[in-house]
Amino acid sequence: MPPTATLAAFAFASFAIIVIPGPSVLFAVGRSISFGRRAGLLSVAGNALAIIPIVAAVALGLGFIVAQSVVLFTAIKLAGAVYIVYLGVQAIRHRKDGSMEAAADAPPRSTFRMLGEGFLVGISNPKLLVFFVAVLPQFVNFHAGAIPLQMMVLGVVFFLIALLSDSTWAILAGLARGWFAKSPKRAERLSATGGVMLIGLGGVLALTGNKG
Repeated sequence: MPPTATLAAFAFASFAIIVIPGPSVLFAVGRSISFGRRAGLLSVAGNALAIIPIVAAVALGLGFIVAQSVVLFTAIKLAGAVYIVYLGVQAIRHRKDGSMEAAADAPPRSTFRMLGEGFLVGISNPKLLVFFVAVLPQFVNFHAGAIPLQMMVLGVVFFLIALLSDSTWAILAGLARGWFAKSPKRAERLSATGGVMLIGLGGVLALTGNKG
């Protein structure tokens, strides 16, 4: 178990990185705008859950191997970017359904599906892997032993901060969508905007250098 001072320092470093809007925030906001607050929060939860296996991989040494392999790293990055673009296209295609989802008779998108989509986006985000490979070891006491356990504890701290921060963005975006939903046409345009945001995010991730 890392000492309290180490946990506090890592929490501060994590917060400083997480609070700045990045891919996770843009993804959550795009989903909330396209499909509502529930979709945004479930996407945030799925995205955050992806942190756990990434930290586990880093703790077992697998993360370092992936980070050092340009081919594997790039493949993961491109797969994630393509998937985000796909979700953006779907949001635009079904913007009319999405804009009326809260009040329509059609059944809402399943919880498992939205969690799964968020998880896939998170697990394929190489930026998380790079962060944990580069930063996590700096907060581990290698002389105290139980290194994997220390890393997992730090990963849980990052998970909780990310969950709270990204959820706040998703809720705010959901509230804004609720106001726009008073006009069906305006809501459709807003849903399409969310899709465009996701497509743009996928493009940015795909075009970011070889090491993402």
